[in-house]
Amino acid sequence: MFTGIVSDIGRVLSITKTGDLTARIGTSYDLGGIAIGASIACDGVCLTVTAKGTEADGQGWFQVDISAETQSKTNIGITGWPPGTRINLERALRVGDELGGHIVSGHVDGVAEIVAMRDEGDSTRMTFRAPDTLARFIAPKGSVALNGTSLTVNDVAGNEFGINVIPHTKLVTTWGRARPGDRVNLEIDTLARYVARLQDWAAA
Repeated sequence: MFTGIVSDIGRVLSITKTGDLTARIGTSYDLGGIAIGASIACDGVCLTVTAKGTEADGQGWFQVDISAETQSKTNIGITGWPPGTRINLERALRVGDELGGHIVSGHVDGVAEIVAMRDEGDSTRMTFRAPDTLARFIAPKGSVALNGTSLTVNDVAGNEFGINVIPHTKLVTTWGRARPGDRVNLEIDTLARYVARLQDWAAA
């Protein structure tokens, strides 16, 4: 489990394709505190650490495998995560940690597209288009995870919804580099998922 509070910006150092994709991701995390088999949310995708080490220049890294199923559900299947790609990172939630965002599983539901951006004071207003199958789970003042970042929905119109990104969030995540047309990983709120499931069951 995660909270959607990004704690590092990683950089894809290399990507190789065997049966699946294998990505080596540079990080400023203390590698001594990362066990092989640990879960790290990478742009909102829960991935398992399979190796770790240090580059010749001192850059720490961890390695993950990305299955075909994960690629089909996330923006990794669209962009391929070329070397140099910057991604939001979050370590798994530990018992006793502060829950500053909302409960995030790291199981991406689909890909949304940024369709508009405009400045509102120091913040940036972004409008996203969600897949039709996921739009019904998104509600005003509800929570979504976008590229692993816990964000509050301001408004919803059909399959489009708006959020505001404050300066601090732009500084400590990759959102400061976002542009219209970007495809981002979307995870709907877990509570919304189960409420909708119960409603479907009751109506059946």
